[in-house]
Amino acid sequence: MAQLRGQNGCPWDKDQTHVSLKSSLLEESYELLDAIDGGKDDTLREELGDLLHQIIFHCQIASERGAFTANDVIAELKDKMVRRHPHVFSGSALLNSDAVLKQWARLKAEEKEKDSSKSALGNLPKAMPALARAQTITERASRVGFDWPDAIPVWQKVEEELGELKQACSSGDKRRMSEEMGDLLFSMVNIARFLDLRSEEVLTRAIERFIQRFGYIETRLREAGKTPAASTLEEMDTLWNEAKQLERKDTDHL
Repeated sequence: MAQLRGQNGCPWDKDQTHVSLKSSLLEESYELLDAIDGGKDDTLREELGDLLHQIIFHCQIASERGAFTANDVIAELKDKMVRRHPHVFSGSALLNSDAVLKQWARLKAEEKEKDSSKSALGNLPKAMPALARAQTITERASRVGFDWPDAIPVWQKVEEELGELKQACSSGDKRRMSEEMGDLLFSMVNIARFLDLRSEEVLTRAIERFIQRFGYIETRLREAGKTPAASTLEEMDTLWNEAKQLERKDTDHL
């Protein structure tokens, strides 16, 4: 990386900054997530390398201005892992993952006490996908004791928020509708957490199902010499249900 950004290096690499690389970092992160979902080790290996390249790139830029080096990043990470795993490095045993997570949250909170401006929720980036950010926030709040005792009141909260959204829609107030829709979505994320589901992944799979089913509609209509725009809703709905039935048959055969 130092050679790429050196005197006789690559013009593009030399022009990059932390800011200019933001989109590349995000793109590589999403490609890695796709590789994990794809389940192919060679693709996973490649995408891990691409993401590592981004990290090394940022370390090189920082080292050029005397801020820190890749070794500094690794050393800080190592110290943090040792500090937050006393059950491994200091002989204090923990029985399960839940106990480990609670200890992690406690140790992290103790570290942050030095800076009273920092919240127990941490500094989650606003650019993070909203569902994932919401679930992480609720998980962190839960670790410090701010949580529902079980899923029953969460379901009640969902019903309450749905009723408030309906009222907001009746009023025609866009700002209120937006707020109530957000509250409802946030409550649904909490339900996902209590069901031990990742809301971001759940919605992603739902989107993929929609794309596949709509693709089935387009294919069947094309075979009949038609397009969605030239078809009735009833025709498309019938094909949609066919696509769902085919999915169920495929699932039953697994």
